[in-house]
Amino acid sequence: MIWKTTPTLEGLNAMGPRTLGDTLGMNFIEIGDDYLVAEMPVDERTVQPFRLLHGGASVALAETLGSVAGFLSLSEPDTHIVVGVDINATHLRSVPEGGRVRGTVRPVRVGNTVQVWEIHIHDQRDKLVCVSRITCQVVKRR
Repeated sequence: MIWKTTPTLEGLNAMGPRTLGDTLGMNFIEIGDDYLVAEMPVDERTVQPFRLLHGGASVALAETLGSVAGFLSLSEPDTHIVVGVDINATHLRSVPEGGRVRGTVRPVRVGNTVQVWEIHIHDQRDKLVCVSRITCQVVKRR
């Protein structure tokens, strides 16, 4: 297991109230030895004007997953945090309003100063919707 802080679904979801993830309806649903999974509805909070999943909502899900995974992998979570410094996303297919998406984050590199995480987002039919990568910097808490 790569997690230095042992995660629980209850603990991960308790981090959400009054955050963007909460506003968009994100919910952690699975924890693995080297991955996390969260889901998000495709509804009035997460669609663009054509009633399809907004690319920015996909990126918000990806950044949430990468940042939480990065924090859980820190050796010194009492004195350090991770912050996203670069994120990209390739949107591969649309998801209409009324669906759900599920994001899975896995490590590419978990270093002492820089972390890179890859996130795959699938729709309710298990079709790949988006591939994202986030780079996080490990910094001292202020």
